[in-house]
Amino acid sequence: MRLVAVAIGCVVALASSGIARAQPEGRVTGKVTITEADGKPSAGAEAVIYIVGFTEPPEGGDPVKIQQLDKKFVPDLVAITAGDTVSFPNNDGFLHNVFSQSAARRFDLGSFKKGVTKEKSFPVPGVVDVYCNLHPEMAATILVVPNRKHTRIKPDGSYELDGVPPGTWTVFAYTRRATRPSLAKVTVTAGQTSTVDLSLVRGAEPDHLNKYGEKYHDGGQTYN
Repeated sequence: MRLVAVAIGCVVALASSGIARAQPEGRVTGKVTITEADGKPSAGAEAVIYIVGFTEPPEGGDPVKIQQLDKKFVPDLVAITAGDTVSFPNNDGFLHNVFSQSAARRFDLGSFKKGVTKEKSFPVPGVVDVYCNLHPEMAATILVVPNRKHTRIKPDGSYELDGVPPGTWTVFAYTRRATRPSLAKVTVTAGQTSTVDLSLVRGAEPDHLNKYGEKYHDGGQTYN
């Protein structure tokens, strides 16, 4: 189990404070620095920023999309609000499978071919690691958080979160392969901007089992 689950444990606990409705709202900005285990900068690494401590309903609209392309999940890291739906279109010319054994949302969408899209809803906060039972190199992480205050970092590592209710919350940053999430407390004041800089260290992609709880046997054979 990923250490990021510790962060989502905080998500679940802090979410109990209820929906924050104070107006006007504030803003949180900052920068995330990502390095590899050897201390070198991690070029092009994606990261998600999210705030916990209050709840909000999802915005609705179209599902968040994680496509299957070139034997990869694209993107391989998303944050969604509890209650959102994720779609998984297969854009490769061969079969893929989408499954998760994560406690927050166990599911198996089965194997499906190019042009087929399957969906799954995620009603409760948690960390959901997603894999393909046919291709062990495919891995993605869905962070299901209790409100709409989440975003991806920009190419320069900066981020902005607008419309944050006043109060003292916890800001998290996470990137796939991180040994642990980065977090900091932030006090948001109505009409003002708070700045939080965070840093992350990435390790190797952890091994995982197939949907039967066994090691992969074929090394990722392609099934048409």
